[in-house]
Amino acid sequence: MKPAEFYQRDRTWQPPALTPDYKTSVGRSPRLAMLSLQGSMSEITGPTFGHGDIDPIDNDLIKNYAKSGDPVGERIIVHGRVLDENGRGVPNTLVEIWQANAGGRYRHKKDTYLAPIDPNFGGCGRTLTDENGYYFFRTVKPGAYPWRNWVNNWRPAHIHVSVFGTAFSQRLITQMYFEGDPLIAKCPIVATIPDQRAIDQLIAPLDLNAAVPLDCLAYKFDIVLRGRRSTLFENRLEGN
Repeated sequence: MKPAEFYQRDRTWQPPALTPDYKTSVGRSPRLAMLSLQGSMSEITGPTFGHGDIDPIDNDLIKNYAKSGDPVGERIIVHGRVLDENGRGVPNTLVEIWQANAGGRYRHKKDTYLAPIDPNFGGCGRTLTDENGYYFFRTVKPGAYPWRNWVNNWRPAHIHVSVFGTAFSQRLITQMYFEGDPLIAKCPIVATIPDQRAIDQLIAPLDLNAAVPLDCLAYKFDIVLRGRRSTLFENRLEGN
């Protein structure tokens, strides 16, 4: 039996490809309409990952690159659930993050911002969701950094997130922002998103119930992937 296809994406929530106020979109945005293709078998199945693909401390960015001590910065936990549009947890899916350090600098040869590189912080982590779709990371809160979009633009503190889901059609790459950051409303990249509800879903609220006293704060970030349609099997609908 062929697996059911996924729901159509709601394009009204997505930024248009060409957004001139986000200047680098001008040169890399397509000028022709997208093709509308039915999902192939390779797109609605796989990939799969197992615990043999990750290290036990891959989700602890405070420890997974440390050489001579802990990294500098505000220690935080980022946690939540990966769900589909039907509200079901997505188990055993790979979640990856990458981020700048507490000073706002990435460990990348092309990052020339004047903030120092932290010798104990790599800025990358990954984990698998549990049977209920739950995940968590321990890290340091990234700093804001300047970028030459206009003369004096600054990116709000953010963490990049990649989620594979149960099939390539669910693959999502996004960014997580932090509740209360005044730079969110001033960011040209955030401003490309046409629906405020979509922006709100990118902002992780402070979660003191998940914080560790005298250690770290916590932020809750649920991630919603595309839902899968029901499929007719032996005269009954399955999947939803």
